[in-house]
Amino acid sequence: MTAHLDNHTVPSWDLFRKFTIEKRIAFFALDRHPVHILYARQFTRTFLDELYILTNKIRLIAKTNHGKSWLSTLLENRRVMLYFAQPSTRTFLSFATACETMGMRFYDVRSLETSSEMKGETFEDTIRTFSSYFDLVILRHATPNYAEHAAIVLNRSRRPIPLINAGSSKDEHPTQALLDIFTLRKSFEKLGGLSRKTVMLVGDLKRGRTVRSLAVLLAQFAPIHIIFCAPKELAIDDEIIAFLKDHNVTCTQTTDFEANLPKTDAVYMTRTQSEYTDAKSLASSSKAYHTAAYTLTQKHLNHLKPNSIIMHPLPRKNEIAREIDNDPRAMYWRQVRNGMWTRCALIAKIFNIEKKILDH
Repeated sequence: MTAHLDNHTVPSWDLFRKFTIEKRIAFFALDRHPVHILYARQFTRTFLDELYILTNKIRLIAKTNHGKSWLSTLLENRRVMLYFAQPSTRTFLSFATACETMGMRFYDVRSLETSSEMKGETFEDTIRTFSSYFDLVILRHATPNYAEHAAIVLNRSRRPIPLINAGSSKDEHPTQALLDIFTLRKSFEKLGGLSRKTVMLVGDLKRGRTVRSLAVLLAQFAPIHIIFCAPKELAIDDEIIAFLKDHNVTCTQTTDFEANLPKTDAVYMTRTQSEYTDAKSLASSSKAYHTAAYTLTQKHLNHLKPNSIIMHPLPRKNEIAREIDNDPRAMYWRQVRNGMWTRCALIAKIFNIEKKILDH
């Protein structure tokens, strides 16, 4: 049964920000109302299994025009704000098409320059304004902890509505992790499943929010092995390694990309997160990263297993050669498509219409 929060019991942001990550996740448990999607650690294996089934069902229904029309009636009286104060192509369009697929009318603010925050309005007032007009906020922002702060503001208001974190600084990208897990499960569905596989995460692991969120979700499929491959300057945080070891995930940290390719079932490439660095540190990190040592080229394909897959959250720079795009193991364009369906399913769960879809 969903528990409704009394806004008098919601802590202030100054108090909440002092909570441990475990206490924060418990506070935003997915059985509470409103449902806020903020962290990858919110998702249990049961939730992931349910979302996988629901995503596949929505994809199946949408294969016919009749099914598409039916889906578009499910949330036709709901409105969504897409507040993207950080550049985005795929995440924005994925959510926009997901909302449209489910019949929701969406509106967007895609730059702080068009927001009243440029006039000095506090972001708390901006978020509360959204809650006056909309039934869901989908938020991307470069400021750390912005999504959590916005969720607290909403829960302390008289009209608390759900919020989805569509990318928060270097911290989290939980819905990207959901679509990545869906892609991995779909790819290995007839090959024994995702458990006991080896996944190699490559590139800027220190500042890449997609790999942080994905690594956390991979723990739900333990036993599993993760190889973290990056220059020492861009290695994954010790906190993520500790979390994974506590959850029966074996980890290897290496700087040797080519030597580990034959061991992997899935290789997940990432770009340099240059937007989070100053010019001096960018020069050194880019020099370390943009070399053949961390670029997947056609010559590497023979080192990969025949049934392995190649993934990338996109956008890419030069870390995957374009000649690889048509290799049957290249799944990054499939990831793009899967993102729309996964987000359709997530929205359906937030608005509690899962059973209606599964019974269709």
